[in-house]
This record gives sequence, C-alpha cells and structure tokens, in this order.
Amino acid sequence: MDKNLTNSHLDRQNILNNHIALDEIRKAVDIKCIVWHGKLYLTKAMLADFFSIDSRTIERYITKYGDELKDNGYSLLKGKDLEDFIDVYDKTFATDINVGRKIRTMGIFDFRAFLNMAMLLVESDTAADLRRIMLDVVIDTINQKAGGSTKYINQRDKDFIGAFLQEENYRCEFTEALRDYVNMGKGKYPIYTDKIYQSIFKEKAKEYREILKLSQKDRLRDTLYSEVLTIIASYECGLAAEIKAEYQRLGRKLDNWELSKLFSRFENMPLWKPLINNARTKMASRDMALRDAFHYQLQEYIKPLEKREYDKFLGRAGDELEKLMAENADVLHRLKENGE
Repeated sequence: MDKNLTNSHLDRQNILNNHIALDEIRKAVDIKCIVWHGKLYLTKAMLADFFSIDSRTIERYITKYGDELKDNGYSLLKGKDLEDFIDVYDKTFATDINVGRKIRTMGIFDFRAFLNMAMLLVESDTAADLRRIMLDVVIDTINQKAGGSTKYINQRDKDFIGAFLQEENYRCEFTEALRDYVNMGKGKYPIYTDKIYQSIFKEKAKEYREILKLSQKDRLRDTLYSEVLTIIASYECGLAAEIKAEYQRLGRKLDNWELSKLFSRFENMPLWKPLINNARTKMASRDMALRDAFHYQLQEYIKPLEKREYDKFLGRAGDELEKLMAENADVLHRLKENGE
C-alpha cells in the first residue's frame, strides 16, 4: 500500500515504534545531534535549519500535534536540566547556543521526535525526502529480517510452533466430527472451514489469500499468527464436542440445517467476544505493519504495533527461532503434510 505519513497517525506510529528500523534510519540520515543523557537531541532551531523552514512553522506544528510529539520524545526543559543541556550544546558545537542565558524553557526533540516532525511537515522538501528514506529503510529492514519475504514472518514468534501443532491436532478432531456425525458431502469441510474463518476474522480463505498474495501451493495456516491459530483450535475443539453431543442427543447424523443452527449458537457465545477481538486486532495490526497488507473488513481493529511486537518478530529471539526452524525443516515439513 502507498503510505502518506503526513495524514496517517497509524503509519507514523508504526514506524516510530519500530526501534529496529529506527536504528537503521539513524545510520542512513547521519546528522549531528546533541548527545545528552545517552540519547540524541536536536533543538527547534536545528530542526528549522535542517528542514529549511522558519522556526515559527515548527511552533505551529508543535501547537497542532503537541500530544503526538510529546508521546514520541518532544519535551520542554527548564531549570537545572536546561542549564545542563545548554552546557552540553556549547561543548558539542564549540559555540554558545545563541539563545541567551535568561530563557526559562526550551523545547528539544529526541531523534524519534525529530523523525515524527519530518513525517508531519508538508512545507519542506527535505522532510519529504526523509519520509521516502524512512519508508525505504523500514521495508528493507523488515524484508531482511523476514528473509526477503514477509509471508512467513508470523513464524518468527516463539509461540508459533506450539500453536501450530495444537491446531493440527484439533483440526483432526473437527474433520473427524464432520465425517462421523454430519450427513453432508465432502463440501462440508471447506464450507465450515470458511465459516470458522469468517466468524473469527471476517474473511473467507480465498479473500485472505488474495490479501496476502498467497499462491495455490502456499498453505494458509502456515501464515497465521499464533493467537489466531489458537482461537481456530478452540473453535475446532469446541465445535467437534458440540457436534458429537448433538449427534448423541438426536441418535443420528446432523443435516446441514441442524449443523448451521448449531454453528450459529456456538459462534455467538459471549465467551468468544474478547478472544475474537484480540485475534482480529493482532492479525490486522501486524499485517498492516509487517506485511503491508490491509484487511478491509478489520480496519476498525487496526492499531499501531508496540515496541515489544517488533521485538517479537524482528528481534534476536526471532532470528534464533528462524535458525532453529531451518535446521528442523524436514521435521516440520512432515508435520505439515499430515494436515490439510
């Protein structure tokens, strides 16, 4: 998807929360900053100079986007902190900060807030160039971590293997229940698989494949996040039990109308609501940030990813898991062959 950082808070925050990509952006930009308390900072005057705009423009954006900028590292210094910062500035640039010693407050931007301002400014060509650099670096960083394709980035989560194996077991219970207790043709398997998908994330298998651009040889469930696999397993386990119980009550196999009513009752149980909301939020938000895939039916659930989410899928733990899975690829392949 084409991203316009100037008008999308979601896209801005997804980049600013991706600390792994921010390190690469900092290397690509490589501008001189003030190192204070172990972090990089710039003053309002430094921003105005870098972006070739008037400092009043910076003030206007601070007024309009103050809460967002503060959340991302903009702060006001006063008292001892201000004096200390000015001393560090003077030593960094071997010159006076040229604001006088009588000022009582000063706004400063850490590197994250500096990038936040670059995402907002529409008056600066330099800001527009920096936005393009940021987007390129983020895409390159994610692709590099994902081995050139984000299709299976979900598998960099340490919980994926356990959820995958669990879902495979409950999938078998579900298909066996359909086989033994439901009087329908073979179409019942894809029909009720789609019903589960639609109930959980509002998409049929075909629609999901189109969004992630999966080929026919790609196994859909290999691309699902652990939380989604777990709730699918819960559906399959619960439905298998409900179908068997109804079969025993009736003393015969269910027809399609009876199974449809059973499924409707099952999916509307209140216990599913928080679990489904969590799965929808994680899938839609992660796919937007990590795969650049937009789930139209789930857009109301999309939120910026938090730092720990980037750690999970792009950090060192994911690197180690990916290596382990590569070393055991033959075992995993055999396990997948046993499922649909």
